[in-house]
Amino acid sequence: MRMDSKKIEELLQKYWDCETSLEEEQRLHEYFRNQNVPEQLKETATLFHYFEQQKRGAVSEQFDRTMLGQLKKPQGKVTNLVQTSLKIAAGVAVLIAAVFFVRQEIRKNDVAMEDTFDDPQKALEETKKALLMISKGFGQAEQQAKKINMINEAQEKIQTKEKDKKQEL
Repeated sequence: MRMDSKKIEELLQKYWDCETSLEEEQRLHEYFRNQNVPEQLKETATLFHYFEQQKRGAVSEQFDRTMLGQLKKPQGKVTNLVQTSLKIAAGVAVLIAAVFFVRQEIRKNDVAMEDTFDDPQKALEETKKALLMISKGFGQAEQQAKKINMINEAQEKIQTKEKDKKQEL
């Protein structure tokens, strides 16, 4: 089946716009398998050749079975205990880091450790500084906690899917 270049260019435009059907895409693949491609379409032909090579180099079914087998291994109470321990440890580490940074900042500024200030404006400024330092520490801690939470949510989704699959069997 031989198509004219105008028809191919129209089909390619549909392809780049993600509007082609599977049959139209198949026609494009067949067209570019041909060695007699016009010069203006040589670059596109190279791309389609690359797609064909990638199809042939796909992951084997054995790999899929092995990976699914690894994912289906049951997780026991030890794993849950480790996860809980890691969550607690992360929280404690964030708290320790926040306290450490606040203490370092206080030492760095060499501020007198008095309970009261004679000047209310100076007291307000020092309070603002301390709250800003604590805020920065908690902001960093919150970012880390969000990362941990995202990992935990992903793991829970995987476990839920595994349980659903087991129930289906």
